[in-house]
Amino acid sequence: MTIDDLKRAASHRAVEYLRSGMVVGLGSGSTSRYATLRIGELVRAGVLRDIVAVPTSIDTANLAISEGIPLTTLEEHPRIDVTIDGADEVVPSLDVIKGLGGCLLREKIVAAATTTEIIVVHDAKMSRRLGTVSPVPVEVIRFGWKNTRRAVERTGVARTALRLAKNGEPFITDEGNYIIDCTYDGIDDPIALNARLNGIPGVVETGLFVGMTEIVVVAASSGITVLERP
Repeated sequence: MTIDDLKRAASHRAVEYLRSGMVVGLGSGSTSRYATLRIGELVRAGVLRDIVAVPTSIDTANLAISEGIPLTTLEEHPRIDVTIDGADEVVPSLDVIKGLGGCLLREKIVAAATTTEIIVVHDAKMSRRLGTVSPVPVEVIRFGWKNTRRAVERTGVARTALRLAKNGEPFITDEGNYIIDCTYDGIDDPIALNARLNGIPGVVETGLFVGMTEIVVVAASSGITVLERP
């Protein structure tokens, strides 16, 4: 199976948790895209009825609209039943790193409002120690970003890099911010690191999603594995 096959398989398995009448969070990125496409198929077929969805990015919102998925907002529905999203790294505790797609702020806001956060990944994203597979994206405001970067480096970061777009200019998030990608030699205490980073003036949010995931669906060539928080 190709990586795309694995992503599709994991996403389709996660969609099986949805029921008619739910408020659904739609994640961003290539894996979550397969989930949104599958939800659209089920909505059009009448299998999923009366659902409304909160997208985590402008791209996801546009895809959902094209698929006929009714959209809503957190103002209209402050509590979400199920969110399906991807991740860049997952450890056995079900803590994850997200944000290489650039949508970590909206993704975390949606995750915080969700009863059941489902993460879908292929097995290459699994690790034993957080921070050994993926850097930690840190979203920062543009004003004074170099000072913010220096403060971030003092948290023990081995390397930091301002994320760039394909045109070589700084990558801009949907909320108009920059992202600093931070590479650690493993993270022993993600809760403490997340708190320390969020305490830096100029930091908006981090890609450390700690204690927020209820279910992880992992696709491998040998099949699908579902991990659940005890």
